[in-house]
Amino acid sequence: MRNPRNSTSPPLRRAVAITGAAALAVAAAGCSAPATQGASDTTDAPGVTDDTVTIGTHQPLTGPAAAGFASISAATSAYFAYINDNGGIHGRTIDYIVADDGYNPANTQSVVRGLVQDDDVFAIVNGLGTPTHSSVLDYLDQNGVPDLFVSSGSLAWNQPETYPSTFGFNADYVTEGAALAQYALDAQEGATVCVLGQDDDYGESLLEGVEGVVGADEIGEVQLYSTANEDVTAQVGAMQAAGCDANILATINGFTALAIGTAAQLEYAPTWYVSSSGADHPTLVEYLGEAAPLLEGLVSANYLQNSPSSDWYALFEEVNEEYNDGAPFTGNTTFGMSVAYVFAESLALAGEDLTREGIVEAIESGDLVGNGIAPLTYSSDDHFGNRTVQIAVVEDGVQDFVDRAYEVTDGVATSVDPQPVPLENDGIPAP
Repeated sequence: MRNPRNSTSPPLRRAVAITGAAALAVAAAGCSAPATQGASDTTDAPGVTDDTVTIGTHQPLTGPAAAGFASISAATSAYFAYINDNGGIHGRTIDYIVADDGYNPANTQSVVRGLVQDDDVFAIVNGLGTPTHSSVLDYLDQNGVPDLFVSSGSLAWNQPETYPSTFGFNADYVTEGAALAQYALDAQEGATVCVLGQDDDYGESLLEGVEGVVGADEIGEVQLYSTANEDVTAQVGAMQAAGCDANILATINGFTALAIGTAAQLEYAPTWYVSSSGADHPTLVEYLGEAAPLLEGLVSANYLQNSPSSDWYALFEEVNEEYNDGAPFTGNTTFGMSVAYVFAESLALAGEDLTREGIVEAIESGDLVGNGIAPLTYSSDDHFGNRTVQIAVVEDGVQDFVDRAYEVTDGVATSVDPQPVPLENDGIPAP
């Protein structure tokens, strides 16, 4: 394996601070002409030179989701720095601009306009959040900006006829909901299955997956919460009163910890089944502190090789140590670096004469493999690539996979064998 310790150059990161004046300035810029579209050669492609390709993202570096997700973009930056130090892709280094939106859709609109119109980015990569990214979906489409590997499992990202340049990265929430529900039925025969979800497409989609497996009339209780209200006592109390003993959660990390902590205060101890977006064990431990033992037995679903036994995991640990200042290694690290790898693999497939159309065609080609528990499945009519999820359980304070994975088709969760993508070429996509 190439040694990532052969350079000390830091990853390029930039947080965009939003003030009232800046927001007005960016909004005014929205009246100007959009960035060049439909470039026929590399010299005319926005954000592309002979030596670099510039991309951008919106991330919650501050605000209610920061504690759970701010570390993702730092991990992505670190892996890009590793790739850059090993020659880049087709001789181009990757310049990654990170804009802070505070997990606020109004801010997301401002910073994304800035990335497109001021920074002239080639693409938006891994914009985070269902409510936030939904607010810029039409804008990116109208301006011909590739909208790649959105950090959310919302079904909104899989509309190739309406949004031909938008691709989701996460396993979609319907798939995760169905897989978690099927595992709950398998593991807890006769259990009362209930759902706690965010009051947007995240919660609605996961509930759809659960209903497909359990049946809408067989779900014991459905409760929703808003990220604007950090109190879920009423929701958790209603689930306790309904006798729920298998609770499936569409929650971000902070609200997963809040629900589990609230239940403990109510002397209520169901089994928790949590979407990958809210189940990162090290992050939950940080939230819960001395109450971290409450996480024992927590069940989650994942589509990435977030296991200490994986060669990818070992590589990411090395890159994290050298290029990310040895930051805590969490599921966010695996996620952020996996995104970086998949984007770099897309660049490699797109060829030297890089255009916006070319990278979309490369992703749709079916040749993109990724580095997950199963090969990616992107195509021209399916813009979600992670269709297989594996179950992980926290045992003795360690979160790791068990021998159970599911593929979901038409609401049916079928047990399958994982087919993890092997590590090749030291994690540097080969042109």
